[in-house]
Formats: sequence, structure tokens, C-alpha cells
Amino acid sequence: MRMFGRDPKAPADLTDALDLTRGHKVLAYAVDDNTGHTVAACTAELAVVRDTEVLWRKPWSCVDTGQWSPDTWTLTITWIDRSKGVQFTFKDTDTRLPEVFHERVQASVVLSAALPTTGPAQSGRVVIRKDLRTGELFEQVVLGRRTAPSDPAVAQAIEQVSAHLRDQVGLPPERS
Repeated sequence: MRMFGRDPKAPADLTDALDLTRGHKVLAYAVDDNTGHTVAACTAELAVVRDTEVLWRKPWSCVDTGQWSPDTWTLTITWIDRSKGVQFTFKDTDTRLPEVFHERVQASVVLSAALPTTGPAQSGRVVIRKDLRTGELFEQVVLGRRTAPSDPAVAQAIEQVSAHLRDQVGLPPERS
């Protein structure tokens, strides 16, 4: 896969289907080898389109992680809400979608800090994210599968890390 230069201009049927608001555009796109659906990395969101129907669209702040495998040409995405992740394959496609994906997710992360944990299987972090459509800052708490928010030590760690990060970006101290 060659990934340099710019993606060609998005086709009109794709941009029409996405009906993006003023100031927003398709930055990169590619057709998934497995489904034939078009994956579009837009200014404020990631979208999947079949023909002229938008199957789903999610703001970049919904992405937890993404992993590009150049060996299999596969982009794997996990979501903050722990809903089922997705995989897309773009074999022999000349696209910058993996790079744009990475850049857009990073653009939505303002600050992040790991939680101090008390157990070896515990993990988590607090993230201040930016809604790339509105510019609004908000907080996300991302806990590992074995980390219970009901654990008093975890709840206290969340409160402390959250207060510190919120202070750093000028958000009110209470969590929303």
C-alpha cells in the first residue's frame, strides 16, 4: 500500500450522502475489501457508507484505540463505550486513511493521565477530549475490564486525576 501524497477528492455521491456541515469535509476515504463499504475519515467524524446510505458515523472522541497493520492492510478500531470494535481492510488501496485516522483521534485528545491503581489487573485513565465539531472539551473515564468504578480506591483515584486534568484545561472541578 502506498500512503503518501493526498487522497483524491471524495466522490460527489459520498459527500452528498454524508451531508457534512459547513467547514467540514472528507479528509480521506477507502473502500473496505470485506464489505465494499466506503470508510470516510471526515474532519469531525468517522463514517461508513454503503452506496448512498450512511450506515454509521461516530465522532473521533468515541474512538478508544486504533491499530494499523501494514502486513494485513487492516485497521482495527475499539470504542470508548466498549461496543463491538470494527476492522477494515484496504489491500492495494492508495489512501492516507490510516494516517488521517491517527491524526484525527490524536486531535481529539487534549490531556490524558493514567489512574494510580491498587491491584495488578487494574488499569484506567482519565482523558480530556475535544469534540472536533463544536470545540467543546469534556472528560472521559476509561477503565480496564477488571477495574470496577465502584471500588472506593478506584473512585477516589478517578476523582483526583479528574480534578487535576480539569484544572489544567480550565474546566469546572466537578465531573460531568
